[in-house]
Amino acid sequence: MENIRSRLKFGNKAEDVKLRKRKSQLYSKDAPCPLNCGAPGFRLALFVVAFRLANCFLVQSSFVPDEYWQSLEVSHHMVFRYPLLCLNQSDTYGYLTWEWKEGIRGYSYPLLFALCFTKHCNYIMNYDSVHLLKWLPRILQTLLAAFADFKFFFFIRNLENDDTAKWTFICHLSSWFSWFCCTRTLTNSMEATLTTLALCYFPLPGSKSQSSWKYLTLVALAILVRPTALIIWFPLIIYHFWQEENKLGLIIHRYAFIGALTLLISTMIDCMFYGKWTFVQLNFIKLNIFHGVADFYGSHPWHWYFTQGFPAVIGPHLPLFLHGCTVAFKRYKMLLFTIIWTLIVYSLLPHKEFRFIYPVLPLCIIFCGNSLASLKSWRPIVAGILAVSNLLPALYTGLIHQRGTLDVMDHLQSLCDINNSKNLQPNVLFLMPCHSTPYYSHLHCPITMRFLECPPKLGDSYVDEAAIFYDDPLQWLRAAFPYKSSLPSHLVMFDTLEKDISTFLQGNNFVRTAEIFHTHFPEGRVGRSIFIYERH
Repeated sequence: MENIRSRLKFGNKAEDVKLRKRKSQLYSKDAPCPLNCGAPGFRLALFVVAFRLANCFLVQSSFVPDEYWQSLEVSHHMVFRYPLLCLNQSDTYGYLTWEWKEGIRGYSYPLLFALCFTKHCNYIMNYDSVHLLKWLPRILQTLLAAFADFKFFFFIRNLENDDTAKWTFICHLSSWFSWFCCTRTLTNSMEATLTTLALCYFPLPGSKSQSSWKYLTLVALAILVRPTALIIWFPLIIYHFWQEENKLGLIIHRYAFIGALTLLISTMIDCMFYGKWTFVQLNFIKLNIFHGVADFYGSHPWHWYFTQGFPAVIGPHLPLFLHGCTVAFKRYKMLLFTIIWTLIVYSLLPHKEFRFIYPVLPLCIIFCGNSLASLKSWRPIVAGILAVSNLLPALYTGLIHQRGTLDVMDHLQSLCDINNSKNLQPNVLFLMPCHSTPYYSHLHCPITMRFLECPPKLGDSYVDEAAIFYDDPLQWLRAAFPYKSSLPSHLVMFDTLEKDISTFLQGNNFVRTAEIFHTHFPEGRVGRSIFIYERH
């Protein structure tokens, strides 16, 4: 014993044994950086931000009306309607759809963008600030998406290894549908971002970053933004509950506390802006489930998501996903069950859209990454094919397809200068399917505009103005404008309508002043180009 003690030099001498330093953060005296802010993490953060900003500015097309009418238009209305946000009040700057009038949409998500607008309230009337105010909300959404990408990489690295994380990240960034959607001001985009972040903290077996507080808070926010987020998270929450030993504590201290706090905050925000007690979640369920208003916007066969929707959303990644289901089934069977569950539940709903299943894409990418990592020597070739095959639809849908409804607002922006000069009061009528274009959020000036209304049937006095118009456009125009003094100064329409109202245009001296490309694939009432007519 004395020999051992003398060899180890126990005591006050300066020659104590020096233990070998470990590089692992587990043995580090300093707390690990939560954002992995070492050199590799910092470089990755810069790359992801630069990549998503390029993504943002290379997506210049429109997707669906909700991109504006459930976010930017509401934010713009909030800024100019309520003194808490801006001193300048004017209802002329904003218009709310029936969803907000019926109280089935929450103000929490638009409030995020409204706070972006308020910083520039004094410059709203300045033409130079219009583009800034159009892009600022999208940049905010882009930065949130970039943060989710960053956390997703380290989540996979902690769950698997560096090699699998690299190939999974390549699959993630190369997804054409993520490129097309993640920087848009859609509630689905925010839902997908919050779902990705919540997944990073979900207690999956082997995860080193799990936190029930963090993931449940993010899930609550996702449901707050879009109540249907509960569909994808329901099986995962049940799985977490089943695995938890202290079930009562989980219910009381996590589920009940986080859910009640989130509901309280959202209700307070909604009551403030609605001006009365409004329970959005209850109204949403009542109108969508019991009244079935979503059916008004179209229905698809039950198998649509399996035969068209999901294959289109996952795109060229589909073979990798199917292979990954066999490679990583045992490890991630709960995630696979969640994907199938989500597709089945959404298939039971008559109204279907591609964007509804966008939040399951990050779960699918985990299987794709495992598949690509298992291909060994074929990985670079497959990754190259994946990148090229996704690049073409990403650039086409982002830069070319359905861009006319945004470009037309840039043309109409010149009318703001006419309105400010007070020589002529512009009056614009959109003879298009309702909500085809953005509105005041893309003009920021109080010119008079009107479009065809199309609220769903909520009562006996229901009138679908758009349907009546398209039944007999010429008769509708003659009835709506019996005198030339009541005619609008500008008409905006798709080219498919021009021949139906040509006599009205010629008889009232309307001259085409602009033709704007919209899509190579016109369908129904949506044409290849958009025409702007001006009365002389």
